Amino acid sequence: MAWQCSGTSNAGLVETMWRNGVITQPAVKEAFLRVDRADYMPEGGASHAYQDSPQFIGLGATISAPHMHAYAAEVLLPLLTGAPLTPPPSPSSSSPPAKPPRRRRVLDVGSGSGYLTRLLAELAGDDAEVVGLEHIPGLVRLGERNTRKTPEGRRMLDAGRVRFRLGDGRAGCREPSGKEEEPAAAEDGSDGGAAGWDAIHVGAAAAVMHEPLVRQLRRPGRLFIPVGAAADSQFVWIVTKDARGEVTMEQSHAVRYVPLTDAAPEFLEN
Repeated sequence: MAWQCSGTSNAGLVETMWRNGVITQPAVKEAFLRVDRADYMPEGGASHAYQDSPQFIGLGATISAPHMHAYAAEVLLPLLTGAPLTPPPSPSSSSPPAKPPRRRRVLDVGSGSGYLTRLLAELAGDDAEVVGLEHIPGLVRLGERNTRKTPEGRRMLDAGRVRFRLGDGRAGCREPSGKEEEPAAAEDGSDGGAAGWDAIHVGAAAAVMHEPLVRQLRRPGRLFIPVGAAADSQFVWIVTKDARGEVTMEQSHAVRYVPLTDAAPEFLEN
């Protein structure tokens, strides 16, 4: 019922997604209520902000339909909040001491307008860091400019909780976490490590499953990625790496995204 989820205000849009079962988790609902989609629309596009449909934002990019952002947020929610993917084992005298919680790290590939990047930061909390990655300089600036429209967005940027970076998302992003006590990533990145990511969202369709993204997942970690070379053969894949490093891949529903590809030369201005 996603196509029926439009509203006339941000609260109306969120309530319609909640009522239709697109949003099922209260934490996701609250995050959507705190981030107004109108702040992330292109100039002159405010009248379309609460339509449940993708909208062009310029530079060959779109902001995805709200129901797709809601679905991604719900899929990634356990990794954003640090909730266990499986029930923890019963404690025993032989159990090793629990490790202190590490700072959660989230990567949003193809961050575009910055809307989902900000939503992910709301869900991940004050002790997390969320990086929006774009391959077009103008979109890096756009995401930061949109996020700065509100006092809370400015606080997130100034505190380093949200950052926008330039790079090829197909190769992931190897940013240091600044946590010296965490072990470094393995040589091939297979354990994610301090520079890895608890959750990765990809907002464009990859032609193939990009292994660097899987390698950079922490243990545990989860990747949400649309895959398909043609618009009529794209599916969301949910890739989960458990605490042992074992990877499972689940094909979800059919979608239609812009391709995750090289930037057009005319968009690569300095």
